[in-house]
Amino acid sequence: MSEQTQFTIEQFYKYINQGKLMGGKCKKCGKIHLPPRPLCDKCFSKEFEWTEIPRKGKLLTYTIIHVAPTQFQQMAPYAVGIVQLENDLKIPGMIREVAPEKIKIGMPLTIAFETSTATSQWPQWPRYYFKPA
Repeated sequence: MSEQTQFTIEQFYKYINQGKLMGGKCKKCGKIHLPPRPLCDKCFSKEFEWTEIPRKGKLLTYTIIHVAPTQFQQMAPYAVGIVQLENDLKIPGMIREVAPEKIKIGMPLTIAFETSTATSQWPQWPRYYFKPA
Protein backbone atom coordinates (compact mmCIF):
# COMPACT_ATOMS: atom_id res chain seq x y z
CA MET A 1 0.00 0.00 0.00
CA SER A 2 1.48 3.33 -1.02
CA GLU A 3 1.64 6.41 1.18
CA GLN A 4 -0.97 8.02 -1.08
CA THR A 5 -3.61 5.40 -0.27
CA GLN A 6 -3.10 4.71 3.43
CA PHE A 7 -6.16 5.31 5.61
CA THR A 8 -4.52 7.45 8.27
CA ILE A 9 -5.32 10.79 9.84
CA GLU A 10 -2.05 12.03 8.30
CA GLN A 11 -3.32 11.22 4.79
CA PHE A 12 -6.71 12.80 5.66
CA TYR A 13 -4.93 16.07 6.49
CA LYS A 14 -2.76 15.84 3.38
CA TYR A 15 -5.99 15.80 1.36
CA ILE A 16 -7.30 18.77 3.39
CA ASN A 17 -4.11 20.63 2.43
CA GLN A 18 -4.99 19.89 -1.22
CA GLY A 19 -8.50 21.32 -0.75
CA LYS A 20 -10.22 17.92 -0.68
CA LEU A 21 -12.50 16.46 1.99
CA MET A 22 -11.93 12.71 1.75
CA GLY A 23 -13.27 9.79 3.76
CA GLY A 24 -12.56 6.08 3.87
CA LYS A 25 -15.28 3.97 2.23
CA CYS A 26 -15.43 0.35 3.35
CA LYS A 27 -15.13 -1.94 0.32
CA LYS A 28 -17.18 -4.64 2.08
CA CYS A 29 -20.25 -2.80 3.46
CA GLY A 30 -19.95 0.68 1.91
CA LYS A 31 -19.92 2.66 5.17
CA ILE A 32 -18.00 5.92 4.89
CA HIS A 33 -15.76 6.90 7.82
CA LEU A 34 -14.86 10.52 8.38
CA PRO A 35 -12.14 10.89 9.48
CA PRO A 36 -10.84 7.58 8.14
CA ARG A 37 -9.88 4.69 10.39
CA PRO A 38 -8.08 1.37 9.86
CA LEU A 39 -11.09 -0.83 10.83
CA CYS A 40 -14.74 -0.51 9.78
CA ASP A 41 -16.91 -0.15 12.88
CA LYS A 42 -19.86 -1.75 11.06
CA CYS A 43 -18.42 -4.93 9.53
CA PHE A 44 -14.80 -4.94 10.89
CA SER A 45 -13.27 -4.97 7.42
CA LYS A 46 -9.83 -3.47 6.89
CA GLU A 47 -10.35 -2.82 3.17
CA PHE A 48 -11.08 0.80 2.26
CA GLU A 49 -10.99 3.16 -0.69
CA TRP A 50 -10.79 6.94 -0.56
CA THR A 51 -13.97 8.76 -1.53
CA GLU A 52 -14.61 12.48 -1.86
CA ILE A 53 -17.14 13.83 0.62
CA PRO A 54 -19.82 16.42 -0.32
CA ARG A 55 -18.84 19.94 0.75
CA LYS A 56 -22.32 21.21 1.63
CA GLY A 57 -24.38 20.55 4.70
CA LYS A 58 -26.52 22.07 7.44
CA LEU A 59 -25.67 23.19 10.93
CA LEU A 60 -26.87 20.76 13.63
CA THR A 61 -25.53 22.53 16.72
CA TYR A 62 -22.94 25.14 17.66
CA THR A 63 -21.35 27.10 20.46
CA ILE A 64 -19.62 30.46 20.64
CA ILE A 65 -16.12 30.34 22.15
CA HIS A 66 -15.29 33.42 24.24
CA VAL A 67 -12.33 32.06 26.24
CA ALA A 68 -10.07 30.48 23.64
CA PRO A 69 -6.86 28.45 23.72
CA THR A 70 -3.70 30.52 23.19
CA GLN A 71 -3.43 29.88 19.43
CA PHE A 72 -7.04 31.05 18.84
CA GLN A 73 -7.29 33.97 21.31
CA GLN A 74 -7.04 36.59 18.57
CA MET A 75 -10.15 35.05 16.90
CA ALA A 76 -12.42 35.05 19.99
CA PRO A 77 -15.33 35.15 20.05
CA TYR A 78 -15.72 32.49 17.33
CA ALA A 79 -18.20 29.73 16.55
CA VAL A 80 -17.60 25.98 16.43
CA GLY A 81 -20.33 23.61 15.29
CA ILE A 82 -21.30 20.17 14.06
CA VAL A 83 -22.32 20.10 10.40
CA GLN A 84 -24.35 17.31 8.84
CA LEU A 85 -23.11 16.92 5.28
CA GLU A 86 -25.31 16.00 2.32
CA ASN A 87 -24.51 12.29 2.75
CA ASP A 88 -25.49 12.37 6.47
CA LEU A 89 -21.90 12.34 7.75
CA LYS A 90 -21.30 14.73 10.64
CA ILE A 91 -18.11 16.72 11.11
CA PRO A 92 -17.05 19.43 13.56
CA GLY A 93 -15.50 22.69 12.48
CA MET A 94 -15.22 26.43 12.96
CA ILE A 95 -17.93 28.58 11.41
CA ARG A 96 -16.54 31.74 9.83
CA GLU A 97 -17.52 34.56 7.48
CA VAL A 98 -20.78 35.15 9.39
CA ALA A 99 -21.46 37.20 12.52
CA PRO A 100 -22.07 34.94 15.57
CA GLU A 101 -25.53 36.46 16.15
CA LYS A 102 -26.58 35.46 12.60
CA ILE A 103 -25.72 31.77 13.03
CA LYS A 104 -28.84 29.59 13.13
CA ILE A 105 -29.43 25.86 13.59
CA GLY A 106 -30.28 24.36 10.19
CA MET A 107 -28.50 27.05 8.18
CA PRO A 108 -26.81 25.79 5.00
CA LEU A 109 -23.01 25.75 5.18
CA THR A 110 -20.19 24.77 2.87
CA ILE A 111 -16.63 23.74 3.69
CA ALA A 112 -13.66 25.97 2.85
CA PHE A 113 -9.95 25.28 3.20
CA GLU A 114 -6.95 27.25 4.42
CA THR A 115 -3.69 26.43 2.73
CA SER A 116 -0.68 25.92 4.90
CA THR A 117 2.42 27.96 4.14
CA ALA A 118 4.54 26.20 6.78
CA THR A 119 7.69 24.58 5.48
CA SER A 120 8.17 22.10 8.31
CA GLN A 121 7.48 18.42 7.84
CA TRP A 122 4.56 16.47 9.27
CA PRO A 123 2.81 16.95 11.59
CA GLN A 124 1.19 19.97 10.00
CA TRP A 125 -2.51 20.51 10.61
CA PRO A 126 -4.02 22.26 7.61
CA ARG A 127 -7.41 23.67 8.46
CA TYR A 128 -10.88 23.59 7.07
CA TYR A 129 -13.83 25.64 8.27
CA PHE A 130 -17.47 26.20 7.38
CA LYS A 131 -19.05 29.31 5.88
CA PRO A 132 -22.56 30.20 4.73
CA ALA A 133 -23.48 28.36 1.51
